[in-house]
Amino acid sequence: MLREFREFALRGNVVDMAVGIIIGAALGTIVKSLVDDIIMPPVGLLLGRVDFSNLFVLLKRGSPSGPYASVAEAQAAGAVTMNYGVFINTLVSFLIVAFVVFLLIRGINRMRREEEAPREAITKECQYCLSVIPIKATRCAHCTSEVPVT
Repeated sequence: MLREFREFALRGNVVDMAVGIIIGAALGTIVKSLVDDIIMPPVGLLLGRVDFSNLFVLLKRGSPSGPYASVAEAQAAGAVTMNYGVFINTLVSFLIVAFVVFLLIRGINRMRREEEAPREAITKECQYCLSVIPIKATRCAHCTSEVPVT
């Protein structure tokens, strides 16, 4: 049983999947930083200095019940909040990741199409015995019939 598990775990597909998950997690942190630190500050500035991560709806007041300036302050007071600003940030992150993955897959598909381009034929079939012969042959090596040059 241990041997079977080892064979399974070391298969190429499983190792490739593990590498993909690790790279994906690293990409996720980079995209999160890109959204939170690079994209959202200018967007918030354009929209009147709005910090999306601190947009929330107060569902139930905490103690103290005063107005809360941030989600962290509201949660520290025990208030119940709906954090739609965090959702906006997460949505933007997802859209960026989806677009990057789209560009990556698109590039891979283009490379595959270039590799799969039709190659010039180097062989042909003899019309008499249906053997495969070189494209420039004038006589079949198998049945010795004269074959027209194509």
